[in-house]
Amino acid sequence: MSSLRLDDLKQYSDVLRSRTGETITVRFVEPSDAEELQNYFRSLSTRSRYNRFLGAMRELPKDVLEHFIHVGEHEQFSVVATAMVNGFEVIVGEARYAFHAEDASIEFGISIDDRWQGQGIGRALLKNLECRAAALGAEHLFGDTLRSNDAMIALAKKAGYAVTNSPGDWKLVRFAKHIDIGPQDIPCASWRLAAARKAAFSSLAV
Repeated sequence: MSSLRLDDLKQYSDVLRSRTGETITVRFVEPSDAEELQNYFRSLSTRSRYNRFLGAMRELPKDVLEHFIHVGEHEQFSVVATAMVNGFEVIVGEARYAFHAEDASIEFGISIDDRWQGQGIGRALLKNLECRAAALGAEHLFGDTLRSNDAMIALAKKAGYAVTNSPGDWKLVRFAKHIDIGPQDIPCASWRLAAARKAAFSSLAV
């Protein structure tokens, strides 16, 4: 993580496109996003919140919100996908991911605003997470979801994830994907640069 400049988070933003052509920006969450992020979760349908948190939750508890808005603590990161609507930046999706150095994996969860679902934002966000994972040196990504979450399972399968039983909980399934991308081949420019910096830092450390 020492290769990422957390004092300048904007350099790790990426611009994606929805299926209908809207510009979607994926950027790290900042402390100033706390209220908007909480409003985003409150605005999700009951089903979408249940699927995201694997249980009933009307909003993020204060301690969880604090973790969401502080990037990099304990190798955990939060990003928001935003779109400009009538001149205002609006959160249309989010993802939370954690790097596990012991097995070089990224664990993640995502959600998309109900009103923006079906526009390819979820798939684009998954691809962006793969860029971020590769830059951190991860070898695979995985996440767990409820067996009843047909939309997430279908999205994962279309994106090339294998779906299996989740260890230890029969109510969940796990979707996982192996990453085999060299730094020079990472498709997101900002994360290709981050991977190059990481490689350079590692060689200096040796």
